Amino acid sequence: MPTPHYGQPRYRVIADELKERIENGVIPLGALLPTESVLTAEFQVARGTIRKAIAALRDAGYAATEHGRGTYATQKSLHLTQGPTVRLRRIPADEQLATLFQIKVGTTLIERETVVQRGDQVDMVIRAYRILPATP
Repeated sequence: MPTPHYGQPRYRVIADELKERIENGVIPLGALLPTESVLTAEFQVARGTIRKAIAALRDAGYAATEHGRGTYATQKSLHLTQGPTVRLRRIPADEQLATLFQIKVGTTLIERETVVQRGDQVDMVIRAYRILPATP
């Protein structure tokens, strides 16, 4: 999808497009960005151009890359008035979590709850779970 860039470097135009998709929710927060190969095909550019665009997104706080996970949309676009609140706690696995993790009901899990607010308004609550590591 060729885009007129009016003097801007091509990677900057792509970074701006991806940033707009994140801000508009087309790419939801926490969701993986399309792979480099998908983006190279969509924007009809070299892989290096896509890498520079993703680096620009990371620098601006709209994306983060985790080794082994990929690049995902971050919370920059929320314009938060305060940082997210994170709480860790141990919980017993209910039936749904036990099925997902393929463990017994009642097995101890770690729940990480992140509450993101704008002012006094809760914008989102994210809960992630992991199995409590076995102690030797």
